[in-house]
Amino acid sequence: AGTTERFFMYRYLFRRLLNYLVLLFIAVSLAYLLAGTALNPRTQFDFTNPNLDVDSVNAMLTAYNINPDIPLLERYSTWLQNVLFHWDWGRTPKGDFVNSILATRIWVSVRLITIGSFVGIIGGVALGAWTATRQYKVSDRVVSLLALIVISTPTIVIATILQILAVRFNQATGTGFFEFVGETGNIGNYPGAELVNKLQHLLLPTISMSLGGIATYSRYQRNLMLDTLGADYVRTARAKGLRKGTAVRKHALRTALIPMATYFAFVIAGLFTGATITEQIFSWHGMGIFSVMSITQHDVNGTVAVVAFSAATTFFGLMLADVFTVVADPRVRVS
Repeated sequence: AGTTERFFMYRYLFRRLLNYLVLLFIAVSLAYLLAGTALNPRTQFDFTNPNLDVDSVNAMLTAYNINPDIPLLERYSTWLQNVLFHWDWGRTPKGDFVNSILATRIWVSVRLITIGSFVGIIGGVALGAWTATRQYKVSDRVVSLLALIVISTPTIVIATILQILAVRFNQATGTGFFEFVGETGNIGNYPGAELVNKLQHLLLPTISMSLGGIATYSRYQRNLMLDTLGADYVRTARAKGLRKGTAVRKHALRTALIPMATYFAFVIAGLFTGATITEQIFSWHGMGIFSVMSITQHDVNGTVAVVAFSAATTFFGLMLADVFTVVADPRVRVS
C-alpha cells in the first residue's frame, strides 16, 4: 500500500509540475507581447536633439531586438530563441545586459526578503496558534489589537518610524548600532567586520518586513486554528488522554497549516517584486526597484525578465505548497 501511495503522490506532483511549466511559458509569452506593444524604447532618446544620430539609435535598437519598427511576432521569435537556447534575456535600451542586472538584483532581494519572510511566517504562525488557544483572554485581545494596528499602517510609515527610533537610539547610546542606508557602509578593522556591517544594514529592513508578516499571518492562523480546535478529531484525541499541547500540535496545528501553505507560496513570491517601498526607504537595489524602473524606462526585456522571475518564484512556491500538502495531509490521494 505504501509503494502504491508513493507512486500516486509522485505522479500527482509530476503532473502539477508540468502544469506549472506550461502556465509559466504562457505567462511570460503574454508578458512579452504586452510589453512589446505598450513600451517604446525610443522614448529614452531625445530625438529633438539635432546632434543625435537617429540611424545609429535605430540600428542599436534593432541589434538589441527592441526596435518597434520590427514586427512584434518577429521580435518575440528572436527573443524566445535567445532565451531557450542561450539563456540570453536581452539588453536594456541603454545597452546593459539584463542577465547581469538580474544576477545582482535577485541576490540583493534574496538577502533582504529571506530572513524577513522566515521570521514573519514562523512568528505569525506561532503567535496565531498561541492566541487561538487563549481566545477572548486579555493576551488574545492585546495581540489582536496590535496586529490590526500594524496591518492598517502603511509600510512606508512603519519603515520611517523604525528609522526615527534607530536614529534616537544611536544618539542616546552614542553608538552607530543601527545602520539602515544602503546594503553596506563603513567597515571596521576588526575580525568579521564586513559580516557585522551587512547584518546591521539588514536589521531594520528585516524588522520592517517581518512585522507585517507576523501581524497578517497571525490573523489567518488564529482563525484557522479556532476552526480546528473545535473539530471532532481534536476532541476525540483529548478524550483518549492526549495532552492538550500535544493534541494542538499534532492535530489542530497540522491541519490548520495546510491551507496556509498555498497562501505562503503566493505571498513569498510576491515579496520579491512587491518590496519596492522597503527597498526605496532603505536604499536597497533589488527586484522591486528594478521592476518599477523597467516599466518607467520602457525596458521591454527587463520588464519581461521581472515577470518571468516573479512567475517562476510563484510557481516554485506553489510546487512547494503541493509537496507540503501531500506530506501533511494523508487524505491527498490521486489516481
